[in-house]
Amino acid sequence: MDKNLARAMASLTSGIYVLTVREGGRSHGMSSSWVTQVSGEPVLFTAAVDNAHFSNAVIARTGFFGMNVVGRRGKSLEDYFYSPRARREDNLDAVEYELSPTLKVPWLKLAMIAMEARVVDSVVAGDHTIFVATPVGVRIAANDRPLTSLDLDYVYLGGKEVIPRDRTGWD
Repeated sequence: MDKNLARAMASLTSGIYVLTVREGGRSHGMSSSWVTQVSGEPVLFTAAVDNAHFSNAVIARTGFFGMNVVGRRGKSLEDYFYSPRARREDNLDAVEYELSPTLKVPWLKLAMIAMEARVVDSVVAGDHTIFVATPVGVRIAANDRPLTSLDLDYVYLGGKEVIPRDRTGWD
């Protein structure tokens, strides 16, 4: 990616989330920053998942996933799911979670908010699939400030491209 385009894309801020899936007794989580609400009535949000990522195939097969909002007090979730230790199929053995009441997807105990979501549509967009989902259930665990991409020392630009966060000129 061109350096100026990368800088421009890095200026698009977003929340930090962990998407979770469960299938065949295996539970998996992945760091995600490309999540956003897209409709108020009905309530819908999207999550973009790399086409090559393990979670993509599970979401496509099962039609549901968990969406965990990471707060400042739960930053260790982002640290873990971004690390090489989490790059394996059954990676939730290192974090505490419970299964959601309806869809039985993992809700992370350190997440400030967790939702179970059913996919209502999807579209392939380049190297990611955008899953459009509707919340089925929600758990509010803690009053915390949501972590955003501005809180991280790096910016994910897709695929394997990650650049350092440039804070030059920030007050």
